[in-house]
Amino acid sequence: MSVRIQEDNELVQLYINGNEEALATLLQRHKRRIFSSIYIIVRDRALAEDLFQDTFFKVIQTLKRNQYSEEGKFLPWVLRIARNLIIDHFRKNKKLPTVPVYVTEDGEEVDVFATIPSNDDGFKDNKEQIQFRKKIRSMIGSLPDEQKEVVIMRMYYDMSFKEIADFCNVSINTSLGRMRYALINLKKMIEESKTEVFI
Repeated sequence: MSVRIQEDNELVQLYINGNEEALATLLQRHKRRIFSSIYIIVRDRALAEDLFQDTFFKVIQTLKRNQYSEEGKFLPWVLRIARNLIIDHFRKNKKLPTVPVYVTEDGEEVDVFATIPSNDDGFKDNKEQIQFRKKIRSMIGSLPDEQKEVVIMRMYYDMSFKEIADFCNVSINTSLGRMRYALINLKKMIEESKTEVFI
């Protein structure tokens, strides 16, 4: 059987067993999808190329160490690696905006801070605002992974729900549902912490 028509998991095993051509075949098969998924988020070709190379370097490392355990799910596994590298890049470069925005069920974009009842005095100083924004980021970070992923892509990277669905390899309804549950959880955390925030 020609290597070109084998399944991904078969090619992975061939590569683990020393067949370098198998990895080249996997790369050729999926590079357009992986690169475009990265580019959709970073919107910078040079950065996308760097992250694409970093992604495959990590793929090679994992396969060489025989730590791959996603049999039959090669592409979703690689896309998860790419997503994590993208998030790490933005986190290290501190390029996430300070005021996240989300889209309500009615399609209206709302500042996440607008969901919190303000007190009469409002924020007393800029330091208090900074602390509050850090608290919001911490809340986002504590969401379940699937919800956090959608929130970050929508609020920070300004991706459409179709782009998110394509990138996560799920339906649009699933990505919308994850966002809905994320917002419910965020609002709950905000309500629980508001007395502490406004002291």
